[in-house]
Amino acid sequence: MADDLPTSVHDISVKDIKGNDVKLSEYEGKVLLIVNVASKCGLTNSNYKELNVLYEKYKEKGLEILAFPCNQFAGQEPGSNEQIEQTVCTRFKAEFPIFDKIDVNGKEAAPLYKFLKSQKGGFLGDGIKWNFTKFLVGKDGKVVERYAPTTSPLKIENDIQKLLGTS
Repeated sequence: MADDLPTSVHDISVKDIKGNDVKLSEYEGKVLLIVNVASKCGLTNSNYKELNVLYEKYKEKGLEILAFPCNQFAGQEPGSNEQIEQTVCTRFKAEFPIFDKIDVNGKEAAPLYKFLKSQKGGFLGDGIKWNFTKFLVGKDGKVVERYAPTTSPLKIENDIQKLLGTS
């Protein structure tokens, strides 16, 4: 089964929040921070705020933040894609790309998350434990690091700078 996995995130296609296909190869040469998000989580406000700070500071230098809504943790992302987009763009002022709501665990887990988890397992197994688990991906599409939901996005800034070559 592991043989079926791609060699980088650039080999994977996903859907954006409007249902359009997006090849992650479009992000080749960029540093990616991939996050499973939820609108009603205790970590939501601080994470969106800090993700916005990082995006504003580094998007011109080659950082992309890819947010994937997920409702697998205490039903904290119950809305439709339209509702999610409205909330994220108005309440949280996110300017980074928001994608289709997905599952990150289980049989229905999105191929992207199967790949991410295969590259960097978690503290207690590979499964995603909660909203706002973060994966840092290098310009080559390889997973560099995985961060716990409680890791503040700003605490990742030094790692992002190293990958961007701006530290």
